[in-house]
Amino acid sequence: MSRYLVERDFPDGLRIPINEDGAQACLGVIDRNAVDGVTWVHSYVSPDSKKTFCIYDAPDADAIRRSAARNNLPIARITEVRVLDPYFYH
Repeated sequence: MSRYLVERDFPDGLRIPINEDGAQACLGVIDRNAVDGVTWVHSYVSPDSKKTFCIYDAPDADAIRRSAARNNLPIARITEVRVLDPYFYH
């Protein structure tokens, strides 16, 4: 399984309510991702909520594209990444 950084642009800002509706929306994304073996690890959101940087584990970038389409989520860029742990050297 490979790890990917997925950059997304939300011109009007990403809006996920901090309540049960938001929780259900996120769980729906997780369930739809599972169809293609994609796991959403976590995301970083810019202060203006117009960009996200999401970490995913997936079999390949095409699986992420299929999942994004199923979830109606934009993709600006997908980059395969590996972890560099600066504490590994200590």
